[in-house]
Amino acid sequence: MNLETIQYNQDENGLVTLTLDDPQQSANTMRRQFVEDYIAVVDHIEVNKADISGVLITSAKPTFFAGGDLRELIAATPDDAPAFVEFSNRLKRAMRALETLGMPVVAAINGAALGGGLEIALACHYRVAMDNPSTRIGLPEVTLGLLPGGGGVVRTVRLLGVIEALTKVLIQGQQMRVADAKAVGLVDEIAADSDAMLSAGKAWIVANPKATQPWDARGYKMPGGTPTHPMLAANLPAIPATLRAQTKGAHYDAPHHIMSAAVEGASVDINRAFEIETRYFVDLVCHSPQAKNMTQAFFFDLQAINKGGSRPDGFERWSATRVAVLGAGMMGAGIAYQCARSGIDVVLKDVSLEAAEKGKAYSENLVTKAVKRGKLSQDKANAHLNRITPTDSYENLAGCDLVIEAVFESPDLKKQVFADTESVVAADALLCSNTSTLPITDLATGVSRPQDFIGLHFFSPVDKMPLVEIIVGKETSDAALAKAVDLVLQIGKTPIVVNDSRGFFTSRVIGGFVNEAMAMLTEGINPVMIERAGNQAGYPAPPLQLMDELTLTLPAKIMAQNRAGAEAAGVEYVPHPAETVVEQMLAAGRAGRSSGAGFYDYDESGQRQKLWPGLFEMFGIENDRHLQVDDEDLVKDMSERMLFGEAIETVKCFDEGVITSYADANIGSIFGIGFPPWTGGVAQYVDQYPGGTTGFVARCKELSDRYGDRFIAPASLVTKADGGEPFRPPGAG
Repeated sequence: MNLETIQYNQDENGLVTLTLDDPQQSANTMRRQFVEDYIAVVDHIEVNKADISGVLITSAKPTFFAGGDLRELIAATPDDAPAFVEFSNRLKRAMRALETLGMPVVAAINGAALGGGLEIALACHYRVAMDNPSTRIGLPEVTLGLLPGGGGVVRTVRLLGVIEALTKVLIQGQQMRVADAKAVGLVDEIAADSDAMLSAGKAWIVANPKATQPWDARGYKMPGGTPTHPMLAANLPAIPATLRAQTKGAHYDAPHHIMSAAVEGASVDINRAFEIETRYFVDLVCHSPQAKNMTQAFFFDLQAINKGGSRPDGFERWSATRVAVLGAGMMGAGIAYQCARSGIDVVLKDVSLEAAEKGKAYSENLVTKAVKRGKLSQDKANAHLNRITPTDSYENLAGCDLVIEAVFESPDLKKQVFADTESVVAADALLCSNTSTLPITDLATGVSRPQDFIGLHFFSPVDKMPLVEIIVGKETSDAALAKAVDLVLQIGKTPIVVNDSRGFFTSRVIGGFVNEAMAMLTEGINPVMIERAGNQAGYPAPPLQLMDELTLTLPAKIMAQNRAGAEAAGVEYVPHPAETVVEQMLAAGRAGRSSGAGFYDYDESGQRQKLWPGLFEMFGIENDRHLQVDDEDLVKDMSERMLFGEAIETVKCFDEGVITSYADANIGSIFGIGFPPWTGGVAQYVDQYPGGTTGFVARCKELSDRYGDRFIAPASLVTKADGGEPFRPPGAG
């Protein structure tokens, strides 16, 4: 057969091998040409099935199949809905035809099978996966605001049951290792290598000449029963309740549509179930702004960043081999763990050997847990820990080609440890300071090589938080920036690049969220409602709770710096209403969780209890005021004040050149400071607002009239709105 994306081979025994191999792409995707080829090859097999003993589907790429063509999906409009319905249904009919031809069909999964790739495999009777540590198997569409549109919902429900399919595969979009996929039931057999995989697939075909899908077998009953079964009917309400708890009341289109497609599809025959799945799939693709926002952020923007989109050109890739981590507190210990985990030798330095060893104990605790959970072998755990050398001597830093300082946020202290370190480490070592607010250009005055000095803002806890904010000082060279980007990618983190300024990007923008929440207290709004508004907006943590984690000393310091900066520039300083709250809380000795008291009370072990009752007296709040609020405008205002506060500050950061990449702004805001994922990020939020920049600017006017000049839209955005231009120019990174 003459196909563009599929190689067809039939041996002397009638076994057909279909090798997926799109010559135009590094990974196979569900683009239109592939679908046409798949339909054509199924038609050919159906016509010639008398001469065919079975079908083996594998791939010539390092991955099995990557999934849908997201460029086509993100460009879809409501007018495209009929075409997408036809496209999806044609593919499903071909998949259904192949699995019902009366011959065995096996998927030989040689690499990642995600989304459409797993759907192709699920339409086979047996799945053999090669035991590759990098292989991931799953249906992650929900993380892009989508649902599996190639039969993935229907087949997982019939294979595993409604509850198991939703909780273990569909709602969270887990990307499983091969062994985990087998444990769930998505994979039937694991093979050691490619030859063993192909042999196992062929052997199964020979042994099962009359193979059928479980749901096509006589007497089939859906695992766990259909939705009319009393047991399932009793348990189903727990699924949306659990989802609401996970999203804290924020509405996400994709999980809702997945649950609906799963439950409705389980109540009807399989062909009708496919139609239901298609309806929900096309609704997301063509009508859901969330799907476009999340696809843009979590695929296109994230891919651009992880490919080094903000890395200067013209420099060879660099890898660190030995790092000096200065300071073994929680942040330094976390950085040491992450570097050692990535294969870098670490010298963990503190003022005493006892303190340094305590820092290494942080890694010991993490790897011990990983071994107990089966996520890490004992040999790998030992190798990880052997890469960390605690010390109290600068002499032991000799030969380090990388320095990451993580001491207390004091400019003088940071400059001192660099002065003591610089002469010991390699002459061309990259010099990095982990700081969330201190200007990098000033810290660089403490070293003799400011061109090699750069900021690395890690987020706590380092082992869990994916982002690193790279801060470029005035004298930082492009070569140092290229090294810093390479380093962040080397240790498995996501780098965003910003220019030096007070608060940089993330620390500066997050103030728009927490400051508005604190301002609401001064307006007499019940703190319970404030926390609910943050949850309903889609933030992973409500604002007052988050402020306790950050501690109120941080905004106090930033506010003082802003005031001093304005006075030095001869500009009138207009305090934010939140400053009053910060001052009163600190005066009451309630700085946050670290002090044992903040907006919340804490027990002796540091566990958060309930909102501090004293807030009502301190800010003159009536206990029941706004708790059962019926004013929809006020509820909308509360959530949007938080969102707009961050978005307006982001526009100002672009205006001032603090950040220049829209992808970095979007991913930085989601991964670093918890901007709601459904928005696609803080820059995308401006463009996705109803009416685009015009609608956003109009809403700014409403908010500024009600709550103050801080909501006045920046002039640059007004100009774009007047011209009908988006905030993010077409094609901008």
